[in-house]
Amino acid sequence: MGSCYLSELKIYVLFVLLACIQLVKGFYLPGSYPHKYGVGDFLNMKVNSLTSVDTELPFGYYSLPFCRPDGGIKDSAENLGELLMGDRIENSPYRFKMLKNETQLFLCQTKPLSSGQFKRFKTRIHEMYQVNMILDNLPAIRYTYKRKFVSGWTGYPVGVKIGKNYYVFNHLKFNVLVHKKEDDDAVIRLMGSSDPASMISKPKKKQGTEAAPQYMVVGFEVVPCSFKHDLVSAKGLKMYDKYPYKINCLPNVVSRQIKVNESITFTYEVSFIESDIKWPSRWDAYLKMEGSKVHWFSILNSLTVITCLAGIVLVIFMRTVHRDLAKYEDLDKEAQAKMTELTGWKLVVGDVFRVPNNPSLLCVMVGDGIQILGMGIVTILFAALGFMSPASRGALLTGMLCFYMILGFAAGYVGVRLWRTMWCGEHNNWLLISWKISWFFPGIAFLILTTLNFLLWSSGSTGAIPFSSFLALIALWFCVSMPLTLIGGYFGSKAPFIDYPVRTNQIPREIPPQKYPSWLLVLGAGTLPFGTLFIELFFIMSSLWMGRVYYVFGFLLIVLALLIAVCAEVSLVLTYMHLCVEDWKWWWKSFLASGSVAIYIFLYSINYLIFDLHSLSGPVSAMLYIGYSLFMALAIMLATGAVGFLSSFWFVYYLFSSVKLD
Repeated sequence: MGSCYLSELKIYVLFVLLACIQLVKGFYLPGSYPHKYGVGDFLNMKVNSLTSVDTELPFGYYSLPFCRPDGGIKDSAENLGELLMGDRIENSPYRFKMLKNETQLFLCQTKPLSSGQFKRFKTRIHEMYQVNMILDNLPAIRYTYKRKFVSGWTGYPVGVKIGKNYYVFNHLKFNVLVHKKEDDDAVIRLMGSSDPASMISKPKKKQGTEAAPQYMVVGFEVVPCSFKHDLVSAKGLKMYDKYPYKINCLPNVVSRQIKVNESITFTYEVSFIESDIKWPSRWDAYLKMEGSKVHWFSILNSLTVITCLAGIVLVIFMRTVHRDLAKYEDLDKEAQAKMTELTGWKLVVGDVFRVPNNPSLLCVMVGDGIQILGMGIVTILFAALGFMSPASRGALLTGMLCFYMILGFAAGYVGVRLWRTMWCGEHNNWLLISWKISWFFPGIAFLILTTLNFLLWSSGSTGAIPFSSFLALIALWFCVSMPLTLIGGYFGSKAPFIDYPVRTNQIPREIPPQKYPSWLLVLGAGTLPFGTLFIELFFIMSSLWMGRVYYVFGFLLIVLALLIAVCAEVSLVLTYMHLCVEDWKWWWKSFLASGSVAIYIFLYSINYLIFDLHSLSGPVSAMLYIGYSLFMALAIMLATGAVGFLSSFWFVYYLFSSVKLD
């Protein structure tokens, strides 16, 4: 019977791994899949959602009356992470021929703008919406020049407002940077390897059979212009015909004002420029945007300060504990028997492992915290190794979902084993605890995301999760995460519980009055972990809400390791302080001491909204921001709280098992 159960379990685990293959499709190593084009080959450009830092509500590209492709609008293949991020990648009528420079290409002339289209255009321009385009998986980048500084921005504005008039950018100048494929006659070096074993001899070509040169796209720049076309001359033109008059693309001059019952003519030009940029380095232009030097200096400064501070706290704390243990063990048995004459943590030996209030809730929160923490560590590690580069859209979020579901096993195991340890193995209601773990955080997340999704649906934004994707998320929750949590709980119920080194008295000891309220210490304990990450938090928030690319995952991994260490140290110190004043109710306080960092993160989010996102407009945008900030703070509270509790549990167990008691 047992072997039959194990075989069924192996089949289920295999099914889960196969189900995750589709999610893992989004991962790729940067520089592994170059697309090579011959001279004259077509390059088709794609368009993404319109985005704005003023509203944070993405809208579809074709929600405005832009030119549409002849074959109709087609969605590109998207993973689940792209859909959750609000990306809607579609085909476009823009097309280029490799190494063929073209100018004054007519794209289309819209029908006369209705009052509704005119109002929509005005709204998008007023709210500073950006048009996002993609060529060979590279976003279009726009450079702005101010004095001696050059700034790069992805996308270009829909238009500009001058006074009371609105102007649209209806002529685009594209600069496509290409790199000729290097072809050594002697050897071919396998990409990403410097091992001599990877050098493969290449047979010599016969005379007259040399292959045509091939090129790779290594840069994609756009210069938007507002040009007033002659509407009469453009009426008889077809797509890709030559516009009869010269178009002067002057970025600083706007002339095409939008008006009701007037058509808009769209044109473009393209220039190909051979570049020395290697294909694996083509994303450097996006990763070197403004503020990079400040970014690196701030992170290094923060790491140095926090490392020194954490070391000082650790040294002082360990010396204090060892001194207390040494004094206590030097006493003879007669002196140890007179414990009424002693003070501090020695007096709570009979109550320190007493079951806390709401033990099931604590087990559930610790289990969910371990699941979130494990997801964060594995995801950031994979991202630091290059498996989730910015070139792979949605890979980061897809990976987080995949790892979160798999780590449901760890959540069930830790939560149920902690439950059995609290009750010394007497209560084995593992199924109920596992069920609560699988529902607690995902249930809260489901309520928050559903509420926010209704707001996005009502606004017509592409940020709303499609109904089919919503059903897929629910299916993954019920068919993957929940069963794995139950399986982890089963193994946790079979694992031996941790036997306490001391016995618990039947009557709880009275806690003496405290000089300072314990909640004040718990609340203040979160300031040190917050100091570890608040500088890095600024760049993460800028990536989430300002459309900037976040790429220093190696530093983020170091900051995460420091955060875990500081959370453990803060919780240990606070637990020791409470035990020294004979307060044996350390369970929840150790969890909330490190988990209170979430309060400061949420307050920082409000500060960021007021001072950095002050242009955010509309109640829907503000509610979305606050909702996502609450969701992030809850996840961080569970993860850091689990670290603090488990480190304090280990410390208390070690402390009282090191004391010789009769």
